[in-house]
Amino acid sequence: MSGNGPAVSRREFDALFDAVRTWGRWDRAERGAWNRVTADHVRRATAAVRSGTVVPMALAWNTRPGPDNPRPALHHMTDLGDVESPEPATYKDFVAVEHHGKAVTHLDALCHVAYRGRLYGGRIARDVVDAAGARFGAVSALGPLVTRGVLLDLPAVLGVRWLDPGRAVRARDVVAAEKALDVTIGEGDAVLLRTGHVRRRTELGAWDSGAASAGFHVEALPLLAERGVALLGSDGDSDVRPSPVPGVHSPVHVLAVAAMGVPLLDNLDLEALAARTAEAGRHAFLFVVTPLNIPGGTGSPVSPVAVL
Repeated sequence: MSGNGPAVSRREFDALFDAVRTWGRWDRAERGAWNRVTADHVRRATAAVRSGTVVPMALAWNTRPGPDNPRPALHHMTDLGDVESPEPATYKDFVAVEHHGKAVTHLDALCHVAYRGRLYGGRIARDVVDAAGARFGAVSALGPLVTRGVLLDLPAVLGVRWLDPGRAVRARDVVAAEKALDVTIGEGDAVLLRTGHVRRRTELGAWDSGAASAGFHVEALPLLAERGVALLGSDGDSDVRPSPVPGVHSPVHVLAVAAMGVPLLDNLDLEALAARTAEAGRHAFLFVVTPLNIPGGTGSPVSPVAVL
């Protein structure tokens, strides 16, 4: 066993995939696990608001290349207000991004991940995804998500500044965090894992997090499936790397998106939220994320917020 947890064979991984799979459970299959979030669940989530403090969780738009940002986002001005008349002067800009990666806070839609050629629900990926986009599982099918969020602040629980790259978060770590933080993951929740990635990057500099990152071990996914989570997010991309599954670079992505129908939020900035929840003494909150309405899109840059 190494820091990234016990190795998992492909046979064992495929058995995990079958164990957590929810194919055929919902009529609105394109929404996957977001079907769990009902109006009653939203009302209960809003009842958790006490102080009204709003905490953003998006990274700044990153236009600088680096080991974790090989294709930087674009931002340039297109109008500098240099028009004599009529008033008013206007200032305009252009932005563009390939949001999947390690540098942009984004949501992964259900069409983003296929395993053995199949998307969530068993659809053959090449039959529904082409150069025009996706005809199943696109981000446009998800819409805004308002639900209860739960922060699993592992560095706080373990008394460390951050989890080192390659540190696996296992089911026992999730249970220990629930106990230490006095919170219980429930059906329809958005579970956010803080590993301290942003803090480490700020203090030590960027690294190739596609090769080494803290995150969930696949062994934790059955517990999260049993709890009925609607969304997973992290300050990394939820996967521990190096992967414990030979031949599968992002096994948590496979289990969450392709098997469970659970969208993922990657590259969150959870530092302010960790500070605020620690001050408040509670780690559950109202959670809101609104992806862009991109027909056929495999995901979207997002700016989620927590309301305490």
